[in-house]
Amino acid sequence: MKISKLLQDKRYLFWALQFAGWTAWGVSFYLGVLFWGKVPNDYLAYLPIVSSIGMILTLPLRALYRYMWEMSALRRLIAVVIASYVAGCVWMASRGWIFYNMFPERRNPKHEDYEGIERILAYFDGATTASWVILVWSGLYFGIKYYMLLQEERQRGLKALSMAHEAQLKMLRYQLNPHFLFNTLNAISTLILDKDTQLANTMVTRLSRFLRYSLDNDPMQKVTVDEEVEALRLYLDIEKVRFDERLKLKFDIDDNAKTALMPSLLLQPLVENAIKYAIAQAVNGGTIAIEAKTFGNDLLLAVIDDGPGLDSLHNTESRSGSGVGLANSRERLQELYGVEQSFRLSHTDPHGLTINIRIPLERADKKG
Repeated sequence: MKISKLLQDKRYLFWALQFAGWTAWGVSFYLGVLFWGKVPNDYLAYLPIVSSIGMILTLPLRALYRYMWEMSALRRLIAVVIASYVAGCVWMASRGWIFYNMFPERRNPKHEDYEGIERILAYFDGATTASWVILVWSGLYFGIKYYMLLQEERQRGLKALSMAHEAQLKMLRYQLNPHFLFNTLNAISTLILDKDTQLANTMVTRLSRFLRYSLDNDPMQKVTVDEEVEALRLYLDIEKVRFDERLKLKFDIDDNAKTALMPSLLLQPLVENAIKYAIAQAVNGGTIAIEAKTFGNDLLLAVIDDGPGLDSLHNTESRSGSGVGLANSRERLQELYGVEQSFRLSHTDPHGLTINIRIPLERADKKG
C-alpha cells in the first residue's frame, strides 16, 4: 500500500505522528543533555522508555479530548490545561523513578536533604516543565484535528461541486432536439406508408446506431476528432434520407487533428442548427462544411453553412445563440474549459454562418 493511501487512514496517521513526535522529543532531549554535560552510558536506553511512557499517557488524553469535542471552547481550554498538567505530573514522577533506578550515581545529594515543602517544590518544578511538553502535544492534537476536519469539509465541497458539474454536463449532453427525433420518425413513417420498407429499415438502423453512440459515451469523457466525425456521419446519414440531394456535405479534417480529443457530440447540435436554418428553409438546399485543424496548442473546429446567416432579420435572434443547439454547445465548452476556449459566430462569405471553436489541444494517447 502506498504511503499516500496509508496517510488517509486516520488510525495509521495518528500512530505515525505519535512515533515521529515522541522520537523527535527524545532526540532533542538527548542533544540538550549532550550539550550541557556528560551523557550516562545507558541514556540511549532510558530515553525510549520515558518517551514511550509519555506517548502512552497521551492515549487517555486523546480519548478525553474526543469525548469533550462538542463542549464550549472555554470548557475545553480549561480541561486541556488541567489534563495536560496532571499527565505531566504523572510523567515526571515516572521519569524520576526510572532515572534514579537506572542511574543511582546521578542522585543529587542536595535533593536527599530536602524536607517537606522544599522536596515538593523541587518535584513540581520538573513536573511543570514536563506538563509543557504534554500541553504542546495537546495543541498539536487539536491543530491537526481541526486541519483534517477542514480538509474533509473541503473535499466534500469539491466532490459536491464535481457532482454538480458532471450533472450539468450530462444534462447539456443529453438534450437531444425533439425536432430531430420527430422528423426522423415522421420520415420513417412516410417510408413505411410508401412501402419503401428497405429504406425505412436502413433509417431505423442508422437512428439506432446514432442513439446508442450518444447514450453509451460518457459526457465527462472525450473522444477523438475522428470518432466525433464518424458519429456525425451517422447523424447526417439519417438527414440525407430526408433531404437527399438538397443536403451537400464537405469534410476537411487535417491528419494532425484526427487524434485530438474533444467533447463527444459537440458538433451535432451545431450541424442540426445549420440544417434547420440553412437547408430546410432553402428550396435548393445548401452545403454544410465541417473543418478541424490544429494550430499551436489549440484545436480549431468549424461548422460552416451557406444559408441566410446572420444577415437574415428573421433568423438573427435564433441563430445568434439563444437556440438550444448553440447555447448547449457554448455552455458545455464553458463548463469543460472555462476561459481556455472560444465560441464565435461570424458571416460566411458570400452568405451563411460560420461557427468557430477553439479548445486546448489534447492527444488521444494521453486520454487514459
